Amino acid sequence: MSIIELGEIGDESTAGPPVRRPRAAGRPVRGAAVLLLTLVLLAGATPQPRRTMTVVPASRADTAFLTADGVIVIDPPTPDADRHLTVYARPAPNGAGARWRAPVPRGDDYLGVRVERGLVLATSVDAEDGVIETTAFDAETGQQRWRHGGAPVPIADGGLLLTDIRQNGADRMSRIEPATGRVLWSVPLLSPTGPGFHVSDGRIDRFVLVQPNGEVQVHDADSGRPLRSVDTLPGDPSVFQRVQVVDDLLLLLTPGDVPTVVAYGLAGLERRWTAQVSPVSFVVGCADLLCVSGQDGSLQVLDPATGAVRWSDPGRELLADVRGERLLMAGSGRRYAVRDAATGRTRAELGDWDLLPVLWRDDPLVGLRHGDDGRLVVAELDLAAGRARILDVLPDIAGGCQASLPILLCQRLDGSTALWRLRS
Repeated sequence: MSIIELGEIGDESTAGPPVRRPRAAGRPVRGAAVLLLTLVLLAGATPQPRRTMTVVPASRADTAFLTADGVIVIDPPTPDADRHLTVYARPAPNGAGARWRAPVPRGDDYLGVRVERGLVLATSVDAEDGVIETTAFDAETGQQRWRHGGAPVPIADGGLLLTDIRQNGADRMSRIEPATGRVLWSVPLLSPTGPGFHVSDGRIDRFVLVQPNGEVQVHDADSGRPLRSVDTLPGDPSVFQRVQVVDDLLLLLTPGDVPTVVAYGLAGLERRWTAQVSPVSFVVGCADLLCVSGQDGSLQVLDPATGAVRWSDPGRELLADVRGERLLMAGSGRRYAVRDAATGRTRAELGDWDLLPVLWRDDPLVGLRHGDDGRLVVAELDLAAGRARILDVLPDIAGGCQASLPILLCQRLDGSTALWRLRS
C-alpha cells in the first residue's frame, strides 16, 4: 500500500430520480414538469467533484523527487550552511509529515533519488571533479548506511551494481551488499563505452564488457565471474566498438566509414548476422523486431533473426518510446504520433505534448501542454488505443513536473511544490 494518502477525488452523485406516486390520469404534462424541476434542484444540491492537492514543503530552490511512496526534497547547494535530504510520506505545510531528515554534502548536484532494497539511494555528482557517488540511507530511519562511487543498478538476486566512471580512467563495476555497503567484487571497465546489460523480469542477470582488444565477455551479475567470451576483432583490434544487449542478442555497434551492427547469440556467442546501418544512437526491442535509432534521426527496423530491414524512416520523426507493438514518434514542434512497429504505418496522431519521463518502465506515458487560458492540460498518451486521454486541467503551474499515475508533482507559479491525484 502506498504511504502517500492524498484522498480520492469525489465523483458526482449518481442518485436516481425520486420515487413518485402514481400520476392522476389526464395530467402527464404537469407531472413531467414537476419531475424535471425536482431533478434540477437535486443536481444543484449535489456536491461537485473537488481536486485533491497537497502542498509539499519545498522552496523554489529545493529539488524534489517523486518516488513510489512519497516525495524526497533536497536543499539547494550552499557554501556555508547545513544541507539536508528530507523524506515525506504525507507532504503537508510547515514540514508536517516528514518521516526523517539526513545531512548531505553541501556542494554536490543530485542527479536522482530512488527507493530500492529498503534503501533511499541518492546519486550525486561533485561539481568540482565530476565524480558520481551514491549515498544509501535506511528507508525507515534515515540512517546513512554507506557511500560509494558510481551509479546504482539493481540486479536479479537482490543486490546492487555500481558503475563508477572516473576522469582518470580508473573505471570499475562493483557489486554492493545493499544492507551494509560491503563490496563483494569489482571488475575494471577498460572500454570507454561502458557495459551492456541483459534484463530478465525487470532485473539485470548478466552484463557484457568489450575489451580494447575486441574481446567481448559475458559476466554473471550475481558473482561477477565471466561466463563466456569471443574475439570479435581478430584482424584489427583497433576498431572502436560498443555493445548493447536486446533480448537474446548481443549487438556490437561499429561506427567507422560504414557503420554496422553485428549480432551474436548471447547464450553461445555465435555470430548471427551483420547489417549496415546509419550511425547508431541506440537499439531497442520493438514488438518482435529491433528498432535502430540513428544519430541523424533515422529509424531502421530489423528482423532479429536475419538483420534484414523490414522498414525504415529517413528521419521525419524520432523514436520516443516503445509500448508493445506500438511506437511513439516525436515530430517537429513536439507533435507525437503512434506507428505500428511491424509495418511503420501511422495509427494515430496525438497532437503536441511535452512528454514526462516515467518513474517505472511500465508506467503510463504522460503528456503536458498549456492551454490557451494558461492552464496545464495533463493527458495519458495511450498508444494501444491511439489517443491522448485528458486526465485533468490544472491552474497556476510553472513546470518541473514528474508523474507516476495517478500522482503528479509540479512546481507552481508562486514557487511552491504540490502533489495532485489526477482524475482517472
